[in-house]
Amino acid sequence: MPVGILGTGKYVPDRVLTNQELESMVETNDEWIVTRTGIRERRMAAPEQATSDLALEASRIALEKAGITADQLDLIIVATVTPDMAFPSASCILQEKLGAKNAAAFDLAAACAGFIYGLANASNFIANGIYKYALVIGADTLSRITDYTDRNTCILFGDGAGAVVIGAVPEGRGFKSFELGADGSGAELLKIAGGGSRNPATPESIDQRLHYIYMAGSEVFKFAVRIMGSAAEEALRKAGLHKNDIDLLIPHQANIRIIQSALNRLELTEDKCMINLDRYGNMSAASIPVALAEAAEQGRLKEGDTTVLVGFGGGLTWGASVLVW
Repeated sequence: MPVGILGTGKYVPDRVLTNQELESMVETNDEWIVTRTGIRERRMAAPEQATSDLALEASRIALEKAGITADQLDLIIVATVTPDMAFPSASCILQEKLGAKNAAAFDLAAACAGFIYGLANASNFIANGIYKYALVIGADTLSRITDYTDRNTCILFGDGAGAVVIGAVPEGRGFKSFELGADGSGAELLKIAGGGSRNPATPESIDQRLHYIYMAGSEVFKFAVRIMGSAAEEALRKAGLHKNDIDLLIPHQANIRIIQSALNRLELTEDKCMINLDRYGNMSAASIPVALAEAAEQGRLKEGDTTVLVGFGGGLTWGASVLVW
C-alpha cells in the first residue's frame, strides 16, 4: 500500500531570541554566528509551554489539512529529546489534549534524526495494514536544556514543533525508501550526561551543569558533513533514483555549512533546498517537519515532486527518506 503525507502543520513560539541579545549573554557577536552557522534568530517557548503544548498546535493544523479528526487516529509518535517529563510520554499527554482516544502513543528518542525514524515506524504500520492513520510529530523545547553560559552551543538551538498525518496515498506517490543508521561509538560527542540512571540528579550534577547539552562541535560537524550526503545517496539508491531526480531537499537545519556540503555532494543548487535555520536555528527533531510544512505552505512542493528528507543527530543517529509528494 503506498503511504504518504496527507497533511502538515508547524508551530513555533512567539518569543524571538536574536543574535544581538546573545551578545549581551556570552562573548559572541552577530557576524561570528551568521558566518559560522547561518543562524540569525531562534524561537523560545514561553515559561508555561512544554513540548506537548508545541506539538498540540502543530498537530491540530496537520489534522485540519489532512481532513481527518483526532478520533480517527490509530497511532501517535512524538520524536523528542525534551518530553514534558521522564514519563508518561509526551505522546500520551498529547493524545489526551487532542482527544485522540483511539490512538496508540509512544515517544521516540533519536535526537535530530527522530522525525525520520518516526516516519519510518509509522509508515510500516500503515503499509502492513495494522493502522489507517498516524500522526508523527517532531517537537523539542531545547531552550530548557541549553546552557546559556556556553558560547559554543547556546547560539545554535531553538524551540518548535512540526507534525504530519500519514496514510494511504495514490499509486506512485508517498514514501519510496528509508535509510536509518546509528553509531553508538559517538555517543559521547553529543549528550546530556545528567538526569538518567547513570547520573541521576544530585546537587553535584547540577553544579557541574550536567543537565545541559554538551557537544564536541568539530567532531559532530565532521560526522554531519559526511553522513548527510551519504544517507541521502543511499535513500536514493534504495528508491531506484539518482541525484538529478531530486526536486527539493529538506535537510536538518543545524548549520548552513553542513547543508551546503550536502548540496555540493548531491550536485544541487540552493534553490532546490529548503532552508529556514536563519529564522529558527536548530530545533532538533522539529527542524525537518517545520521545514517540510513551510515548503508546503510556500508552494515549493508540487504534486509528483521527488523530495529527499535527511538529518543527523545525537546517538549518533541519521536518517533519510525519499518521498514523492
